[in-house]
Amino acid sequence: MKPKYELARGLRRALTPPELMLWDRVKLRQPDGPTFRRQYAIGIYILDFYCIKARLAVEVDGEVHNLPAKAQHDEARINWLKTQGIETLRIPAKDIFERPDEVADGVWLMAVERLRAGVSPPLSLRDISPK
Repeated sequence: MKPKYELARGLRRALTPPELMLWDRVKLRQPDGPTFRRQYAIGIYILDFYCIKARLAVEVDGEVHNLPAKAQHDEARINWLKTQGIETLRIPAKDIFERPDEVADGVWLMAVERLRAGVSPPLSLRDISPK
């Protein structure tokens, strides 16, 4: 099995169409505010998008996320991230296809609101591992 960082690197080169649509929009906003990373490895998980400063994980949910096993995995990830002070925003892929600019604006605003609320990242996010 590949180490999670190598897997994340490969996933960055193979974004799904809705992930690519969202990435093309949130990366454009980086100079003016929160910076997002794509396919970010943290603990045992790889997040679709992550804003370190706002401690905001963004997950794009395709149809596979409706399967019971995947839903359980998603819930475990959300719960673990919450214990680390990380909020998770889940976005249905169909919403990105239908309203990509509105979705990107919502992601951006949520990150800005979390920054205004004084959310700050731990010293070393990469050293966090699930219990």
